[in-house]
Amino acid sequence: MREQFPTDEPAVVTCGLPYANGDLHVGHLRTYVSGDALSRALERVGQDVAFVCGSDMHGTPIAVNAAEEGVDPEPYALEYHEQYQETFPEFNVEFDSYGHTHDETNTELTREFVRSWIDGDHVVEKEIEVAWDAEADQPLPDRFVEGTCPYCGEAARGDECDEGCQRHLEPGEIEEPVSTITGNPAEYRTRPHKFLRLSDFQEYLEGFIDRLEGTDNAKNQPREWIEGELQDLCITRDMDWGIDYPAREDGGASTEDDEGASTEDLVLYVWVDAPIEYVAATKQYSERVGADTYDWEAVWKNHADGTPPEGGEIVHIIGHDIIQHHTVFWPAMLRAAGYNEPRAVMACGFVNLDGDAFSTSRNRAVWADDYVESRLHPDLYRYHIVTGSEFVADVDFSWDGLAERVNSELVGTLGNFCYRSLLFAERNYGGTPDAAVSDEVAARIEAATEEFRAAINDYRVRGLGEAPVELARFGNEYIQQHEPWKLTDDDPEAAAQVIRDCVQLSKALAVLMEPVLPGKAEELWAQLGESGSVHDVGLEATLAAPPAEFDDPEELFDQLEEETVERLNEQLEARIEAAGDGDGDDADAATESDETGADEDVDMDPIVDERVPFEAFEELDLRVGEVLEAEPIEGADELARLEVDIGVETRQIVAGIKQLHDLGELPGTRIVVVANLEKSELFGVESNGMLLAAGEDADLLTTQADAEPGTRVR
Repeated sequence: MREQFPTDEPAVVTCGLPYANGDLHVGHLRTYVSGDALSRALERVGQDVAFVCGSDMHGTPIAVNAAEEGVDPEPYALEYHEQYQETFPEFNVEFDSYGHTHDETNTELTREFVRSWIDGDHVVEKEIEVAWDAEADQPLPDRFVEGTCPYCGEAARGDECDEGCQRHLEPGEIEEPVSTITGNPAEYRTRPHKFLRLSDFQEYLEGFIDRLEGTDNAKNQPREWIEGELQDLCITRDMDWGIDYPAREDGGASTEDDEGASTEDLVLYVWVDAPIEYVAATKQYSERVGADTYDWEAVWKNHADGTPPEGGEIVHIIGHDIIQHHTVFWPAMLRAAGYNEPRAVMACGFVNLDGDAFSTSRNRAVWADDYVESRLHPDLYRYHIVTGSEFVADVDFSWDGLAERVNSELVGTLGNFCYRSLLFAERNYGGTPDAAVSDEVAARIEAATEEFRAAINDYRVRGLGEAPVELARFGNEYIQQHEPWKLTDDDPEAAAQVIRDCVQLSKALAVLMEPVLPGKAEELWAQLGESGSVHDVGLEATLAAPPAEFDDPEELFDQLEEETVERLNEQLEARIEAAGDGDGDDADAATESDETGADEDVDMDPIVDERVPFEAFEELDLRVGEVLEAEPIEGADELARLEVDIGVETRQIVAGIKQLHDLGELPGTRIVVVANLEKSELFGVESNGMLLAAGEDADLLTTQADAEPGTRVR
């Protein structure tokens, strides 16, 4: 069991790198706001912490889009990197260090990592089948090729089954490959590539996943991969854009490594240098402030005496679609290089827009710039996105939903208590009354700070936003119950006592709300007449005496009026309608970031031009089935196991409906099943058939009347 925060060792909080390939929308910002809130909260409890990140500059999507625009990949990606640097502060996201994967620090660290893997005999060369575009006469790494997932049969990209089972795909695995360059069918050719031998770390990873802290999905989902047969990770790609495999000198001719294999035209896979940016950004922060202030090696490096580390105080905050990369590949990469392992991985759900997925091609998204231009305070978004759902679940964003929570919780509860308390205190006492804090209120503040500490150590970012609002709710009940305005004449000492308590509660609120509402916390701190900044105080300040004098307060939060919400909704609808009149090309509008995992397209698919003969349809054996049982598959975010009666027998079917349906309500439902589909295995569970469903919400196809299980669908 690890020591709870705060610890004596320095910590680092990281977020998945935004991919420098498009504009940011509010869905992308969820992990960065959460990471900022957690790092601020750790500082409040006295933890030495650095909050770091950087832009992911390499990979095939950037190379593809840069080529389409007729520019080199580096300036193309740098433009987005600079845009991100300007965007994050607009949402009060303040990194201690924000770099990018193409800078010198990350390039050199990446080469050091890979050289250490080679020296440790963890890198092997293999001849593999690589997709090739014969017309363009070039290899097709990663997203230069699309096809069918060999595991679940869904459409997939060259490196990931993003539409189906979410598996990482190695080069050569994708079936029915098609070139994204020419649109022609691709062929496979044999090429030598380098692999990190993950099997060397099987036993280590089995122990690591038991030690790992964080969210349940990050701890459970990887177990199938770790406890199964680990496949080696291909760490090179056939392309020019990226960090050269370290056996090749910059700008020089091709070289040969110790095994005699040519490394010409090989760069490192983007998922090699991307997570190493976490280390590089931490190192850059340490170099800027000095090792005496923050020592990056104390976080990332093994113990000086060579003993195995317990793990650094490293917390990764990511989208749930990149769990495998951070809990299997990344800890193996760190172990092979002699670096500390992560303490925790927190994986969040997606952000939806008004109940549906974002669609960048239809401009159905609230872009980061949209929010900035709305002139709404950034803390309103921060509160909504942090407290809108548990971290692992999807959260819904809409202008109406934002207004409802702002008006009810921030205006009606938090802002209302602080304003009425400080206004009464200033007008009747010129500031803080000369009285002691009551035992009742002191105990409630202490309880709130313990809830705050528990939220940190339970990795519940939502709890950081809920703690101050719950304390303010108590404050409103307290002041309403004691009615100090009635006591000022009859019992002035009692009135002073009540208002003294309320001023203390207001100060505690400023401290507790700082991680999620940093801008508004600073405003409240100033209204209390406090010196310095609320960003620099610890939790002990919640019970420290407030200043004796302060001026008239101002309302912390403004009501979000219906007219404002209507205007913002109309702007969004007009943009969606305008985009619908175009060609639907979203090449310039989408950030295709594996790191944030927020871009989902809900456009209606066009009707396929190629017709199939009636005989082909007749080959499908479609049957009515009745669901007997439905239960989630442990470790899988999307998958559920169903027992389905199809008349002649009962079938076990695996379907991606876990988060889209209440599984407890499915038994008794009549559905349509493809009964003669080949068996497959998903997350180690055999699936013998396929249910039919419509759209992104998996609307199950059911029967209008009471067709018996087993009835053929014609």
